[in-house]
Amino acid sequence: MAQDLSHLPSRLYTAAAVRQAELAWVAADEGPLYQLVERAGEAAFELLKQHLKLPQKVLVIAGQGNNGADALVCMRHLLQAGVDASLLLHPARMPTAEWQQAWQKLQAFQFAQITADEWPEADIIVDGLLGTGVRGELRPQVAALIERINHSQAWVFSLDLPSGIVADTGAATGAAVMADITLIMGAVKQGLLTGRARHCCGELSFADIGLTPYLPESNVLRVDRHFLTACFKARPRDSHKGKSGKVTVIGGDHGMAGAIRLAGEACLRAGAGLVTVISRPEHQLTINDGRPELMFRSCELVDMEVYQRLGWADVLVLGPGLGRQDWGYNLFKAAGLTDKRAVVDADALNMLSSEPEQQTKWVLTPHPGEAARLLGCDGQTVETDRFAAVRALQQKYGGTVLLKGAGTLICDGEMLYVAPVGNPGLASGGCGDVLSGIIGALMAQGLDNCRATVAAVVVHGEAADLAARDGERGMLASDLMPWIRRLVNTE
Repeated sequence: MAQDLSHLPSRLYTAAAVRQAELAWVAADEGPLYQLVERAGEAAFELLKQHLKLPQKVLVIAGQGNNGADALVCMRHLLQAGVDASLLLHPARMPTAEWQQAWQKLQAFQFAQITADEWPEADIIVDGLLGTGVRGELRPQVAALIERINHSQAWVFSLDLPSGIVADTGAATGAAVMADITLIMGAVKQGLLTGRARHCCGELSFADIGLTPYLPESNVLRVDRHFLTACFKARPRDSHKGKSGKVTVIGGDHGMAGAIRLAGEACLRAGAGLVTVISRPEHQLTINDGRPELMFRSCELVDMEVYQRLGWADVLVLGPGLGRQDWGYNLFKAAGLTDKRAVVDADALNMLSSEPEQQTKWVLTPHPGEAARLLGCDGQTVETDRFAAVRALQQKYGGTVLLKGAGTLICDGEMLYVAPVGNPGLASGGCGDVLSGIIGALMAQGLDNCRATVAAVVVHGEAADLAARDGERGMLASDLMPWIRRLVNTE
């Protein structure tokens, strides 16, 4: 299940922004940079004390940048406390001045300094190998060291970020440390909440070392369940179904009735007053069986009755099970002729990639593969920098763009939201269709496109965590439905 991250600051930063804050801190005569290193190392020691049980052995692995300097300060505190701690240094071409100061202070203590070939048994490993300056592929020696850490039986504590993770993107530069806990120093780096970092960081903790007043403005925000309280207010007592939003859900070509059924039901469970499903005639029984509240409009050809249902809706949800044949394409074009706000998903995104256009009225919901087709690149390029990808999608296609994955990103061209919600149980068929239905329902109930999308992602992820109480493996998209209802009644 997803970790509760409400203790973390909500503003997220790039490594360059954090560096800018450090320089501003020095310029304001708060102290030398080394003072920040001392604070970071002490914070690491204080957190480590909560997990350390003497006479456990600790192995501190340090590079020769400022992340390594933090590790040396932590090592010094461990030695002062009588902990059996040894040190493994990975040399750099030019150690930082702060590292040299930390190293000099450490010389007042006796300690064992080992090499990678002498790898000792350790109960705890402190990972201070690489910091926020990681770029490109790792050197073989570094990659090998990371693999040794990952194959050890030790509990792993990473300082600021797991070594090998890129702070700005959350991608790994090949090998990356798989930490049990990561202590973030000074400011939350945006990459730690998405991509590969979601797997490698383990539990996240935060140390305020004094940078907060000096951090620049950031348009990247972390969102969680607390976002929902401002979105859902009690309905007026004189509400009726016509005031609660009308959604037309379009899709379900041959053999894909389930996708459109899930999207339609999620729409209802998220509070839409009226939902019509446009699909193949033979799918009516599947769609209405057990869910008679869904209205159904059969479609073999796009006729006036179909256009009527498109015009009737406040919001369209286009794509679940739409297919890539003429039937789906004709519905895709018909929906594009309306002036309705729309959620565009699945095969509708694949059609859009072939006929690109820009609209302000829509919400696009690609997974990395669909995003790659929309951008004309490969999926690896998308995952290497998810932030750049979602911004490029928004710039090219307009509207609000949701990039699915571990740590979903939502961008409307002004703000970028990171939603580290949900769990691997969502990696099953139909979960994306459910998300599209929730987005459509919240849009139809009056939330603007971006706010509806962010709220829907949080509802979807939180519902998955509640459903996963019975286990992530084997969780079905339909298992989310009762929890969706509960979450949209958050007030």
